[in-house]
Amino acid sequence: MKLSYRKAVNGDANLLIEIYNSSFYDDYVRYGECPAYGKTKEEMELSIKKYTKYIILSDEIPVGVISFDKKENGQYYLGCLCVIPPYQGKGIGTQAFQYMCSVCLDWKQITLVTPADKEQNIKFYTKKCGFSVANKVMDGSVEVVNFYLNR
Repeated sequence: MKLSYRKAVNGDANLLIEIYNSSFYDDYVRYGECPAYGKTKEEMELSIKKYTKYIILSDEIPVGVISFDKKENGQYYLGCLCVIPPYQGKGIGTQAFQYMCSVCLDWKQITLVTPADKEQNIKFYTKKCGFSVANKVMDGSVEVVNFYLNR
C-alpha cells in the first residue's frame, strides 16, 4: 500500500465531507453530536481556508484526511486525523501523523482533543504517536481528553 498526500483545495469540499462523514458516523450516532460530521459544503470550504488539510491517498484512492492549524511559536493543533473504516488499522493514521511532522518542520508542540471513552483513539495517540494526556474536560455533553506532544 503506497500512501501519498495532496493538499486540499476548495474543489475537494464534497470529497472531504464524504471522508469525514464515513469516518465520524459512529461518533455522531454514539454521542448525538460530532463537530466533524454533517458539515455543509460551505462549512467545509471555510474549514479548508482556515486549516491546512491533506487528503490521504492509498494507491491513489482517497482514504482519509489530516487537518491542522499552525498557531504561533511552533504550536500546532491537530484538528482532524481520520481514516475511513475499511482502511483503519493498517498504519495509515500513524504514517499520516509522521507526514504532518515532516511538513511542519518548526513544530515544538502539537495538541489535540478526542472523546475520553474512545480507548482506541487514546491508545493510538499515546502508543503510536507519542502524545501525553494533559487533562479531561467536558465539551458540551462529551468528556474529552486533551493531548500534547512536545519536541
